[in-house]
Amino acid sequence: MKKILSLALAMLMTATFAGCGASQKSGDNKAGNVLETADQLVEAKDLVPAKTDKKVGYQLEDPEKGEEIAVVTLENGKSFKIRFFPNEAPKTVYNFKKHAIDGYYNGLTFHRVISNFMIQGGDPNGNGTGGTSVWDGSFEDEFSKNLININGSISMANSGQNTNGSQFFINNTQTSGDINWDMYQQYYDLLESDPNTFMQYTGRKGWLDMKNAGDDYKELYNTNGGNPTLDGGYTTDAIGHTVFAQVFEGMDVVTEISNVPTGESDVPIEPVVIQSIEIVVYE
Repeated sequence: MKKILSLALAMLMTATFAGCGASQKSGDNKAGNVLETADQLVEAKDLVPAKTDKKVGYQLEDPEKGEEIAVVTLENGKSFKIRFFPNEAPKTVYNFKKHAIDGYYNGLTFHRVISNFMIQGGDPNGNGTGGTSVWDGSFEDEFSKNLININGSISMANSGQNTNGSQFFINNTQTSGDINWDMYQQYYDLLESDPNTFMQYTGRKGWLDMKNAGDDYKELYNTNGGNPTLDGGYTTDAIGHTVFAQVFEGMDVVTEISNVPTGESDVPIEPVVIQSIEIVVYE
């Protein structure tokens, strides 16, 4: 039986919340120029993360002129726009863009919607069990300390480490300013002092590494909301979800999806269908 692609055990915490390289522009990476290579398949091995001078939080900036962005249009005519980060997550960005250009996502649904958490899509089976990468399989995680799972960020769904295919999700806790960092610290201290008890209590082997969660990191979550336990670049066991894009326009549409009525397995009662995902140049 295929394993349903899901998120790391952030749901536990969501309920608790109430919830030496030179700088490069995104266009320098092959993954940033997928429109130029859409008629051919770039080898995954040729796509490697590039060092940049970017700092955590830059994902909230608007795209630069000439960047490739995506316009996601729903069957109901509403749409939102996303910016990509090909330097930090080149394989993931290329995979998503190539799928979009090939029409892979057209007609698929946001099959899993959890209010105050996230919306998930990209599965041709429509139930969380399907999907493959453009390389006919899965590919490895691409974690970056510069890109985190704040609201509006787009990350890869997976069934464990290095199992990325086609499914993705958009973080949307719809809250900010109410993250209990003391609670995070308490869980971290428990992990450090008694790993077995921590795993029995949480079902996890790792946790947010509070030694690396600095003030800038915390302030971004305090201001924007989101799901810190999904940040693979900040967890003690390097397990999480690759952030590769950010909604920069139309977040109200994402929130509207987040609030649709759902039934069993968090499936929307009325299907939320992706009509198209168009890759265009930002002007």
